Amino acid sequence: MKNALLASVALAMAPFALVAATAPASAQSKLGIGVVNIDAAIGNSAAAQTASQQMQVTYKAALDSLNARTTALQTELKQKQEALQAAVKAAGAKPTPAQQQTLQTQYEALQKRGQEAQAELQTLEQPISLARSYVIEQISLKLEDSLKSVMTKSKVDLLLKEDSTLAYQPGVDLTNAVITELNTLVPTVGIVPPQGWRPGQQQQAPAAAAPAAAAPAAATPPAAQPARPQPTGR
Repeated sequence: MKNALLASVALAMAPFALVAATAPASAQSKLGIGVVNIDAAIGNSAAAQTASQQMQVTYKAALDSLNARTTALQTELKQKQEALQAAVKAAGAKPTPAQQQTLQTQYEALQKRGQEAQAELQTLEQPISLARSYVIEQISLKLEDSLKSVMTKSKVDLLLKEDSTLAYQPGVDLTNAVITELNTLVPTVGIVPPQGWRPGQQQQAPAAAAPAAAAPAAATPPAAQPARPQPTGR
């Protein structure tokens, strides 16, 4: 669940190109630069980790149902894919027109079933995804304040998002400092969204975060779509 929440943070956050502190021109002769992994800062905060543990209990039935259905659909689609592969092999290098039509029909049926399975899993996952988005959004509301506080305490004039940098020395990584600030500003969050809540409703600071449309650790897709069969001869 911890990894699930971490994975969903990236989808919920708007790009942080940089954050610059306001300072007199004389103070900018020697620029202090810091780097932050925003996704890790939110996902590793105390509030996020506690929420992950709580969700294992509160949403256990939904998680169990999702996992069980995922396994069943994976098995079903694997069998259908293997059947298609066997049919292609049986048809040989030069299948007849009738065989080609049969293979095409079988392939299209497999594609359709895969899409149906994916839609089913997304529906099952919806309440879990919404809860995770709710968690992330609550933490994100305090992100900008955390960044500003870290910049002031670390005497940093320019703060860059980690994935926007090419290389940097470990000493300029302020991710742990941001986590500490978040732990102070938002020690805990709720995991059950209010009735009718939708991502983005709580956002107040436009530079802090985007609407949390996070899709956390959704169940693994049922199965990779098979390559379209090419039974025709050389």
